[in-house]
Amino acid sequence: MKKEGLIMNDFRFYNPVRIHFGQSSLNKLPKELAAVGKTILLAYGGGSIKRTGLYNRVMAILEDCGKEVVELSGIMPNPRTEKVYEGIELCKKHNVDFILAVGGGSTIDCSKAIAVGACTDRDFWEAFYLNNEAAEAAIPLGVVLTIPATGSEMDRSAVITHWETGVKTDYNSDLTFPKFSILDPTLTYTLPKNQMINGIVDTLSHIWELYFSEPDTDSVTDNLAEALMRSVIAATRVAIKEPEDYIARSNIMWASTVALCGMIGNGKNSDWASHNIEHAISALFDVAHGAGLAVVHPTYMAYFCQNAPERYARYAVNVWGVDPTGKTALEVAREGVQCTRDFFNEIGAPATLTDLGVPESAIDDLVAHTDMGAWAYKKMTQDDVRAILRMAL
Repeated sequence: MKKEGLIMNDFRFYNPVRIHFGQSSLNKLPKELAAVGKTILLAYGGGSIKRTGLYNRVMAILEDCGKEVVELSGIMPNPRTEKVYEGIELCKKHNVDFILAVGGGSTIDCSKAIAVGACTDRDFWEAFYLNNEAAEAAIPLGVVLTIPATGSEMDRSAVITHWETGVKTDYNSDLTFPKFSILDPTLTYTLPKNQMINGIVDTLSHIWELYFSEPDTDSVTDNLAEALMRSVIAATRVAIKEPEDYIARSNIMWASTVALCGMIGNGKNSDWASHNIEHAISALFDVAHGAGLAVVHPTYMAYFCQNAPERYARYAVNVWGVDPTGKTALEVAREGVQCTRDFFNEIGAPATLTDLGVPESAIDDLVAHTDMGAWAYKKMTQDDVRAILRMAL
């Protein structure tokens, strides 16, 4: 007889996103655009797509397809409500038919929030992000991905920050799945090193949030998660030295997409406590999400691994190759956590709150802004969060 709570959870899996992957994938954009309306909102960030020439390539395709283009530029990391409101206003003013997000997770998340916000007379933040009301309609959107990190190109989630209140949270709807996403690994060659590192951290963190949760019985889901982790680690070590190694960049890009497409969470409870702690940090200090996770997640692991030593020991052995001979499960678990921190140090990720410019005096405020609603093996309290943040100084 199986123990109660150890049977794989029932799950619903749905993902309608059409993926075009490869170095010629941008050539698929005209066919995709032929199926959408005439007026396109082109959403992008701080201008890197102009420096790399991607902006001109996309604009040429839009022009050849006879589209009228409305531009929303300057979408910031940790996208804020004011940018969403700006996009909603543009969509309503110009009767936008389709949103094309060119960039990373911030641009995509902002576009998703605009997509649902432009189809209602309600305040998007209050209705969807505070009250979690169901969206009834959304402007369809597509993606040209430039930063592998968040997995937003193949999921239904959009994280937005309300800067005035220090609240950073997400909204999820089947209506915000992109219709298609174009993933060309060569578009990541010009990424600054710190952005690549932040994206890799974010990718691994997404896998951990799902993997380190019950049920812990052997499953296809957990085996996939371990394979993804090993692939990301190996590819990162190559890409750090050879930024234009196509195989390494391909594996990083596809892993970041798969990490949050739904499959790695099938049958799992999931955690997300580390993300909730980091959301408070980036909401109050505007640090890059991946940089915050590089500090928080290994510290969170070190703090909580004693509550699930067998699971963390499996991680240590299967992902990092730790030899368990003659060791307790907790000893092996702690070696795995140390391997995690050592890897982040190896690739140059930040290690402490001090590295992020977050002072000790901010801890109480960060605790107050952390959502306690997500946890896995032990219910997280404010005292736990405070202890984790102090460990991370």
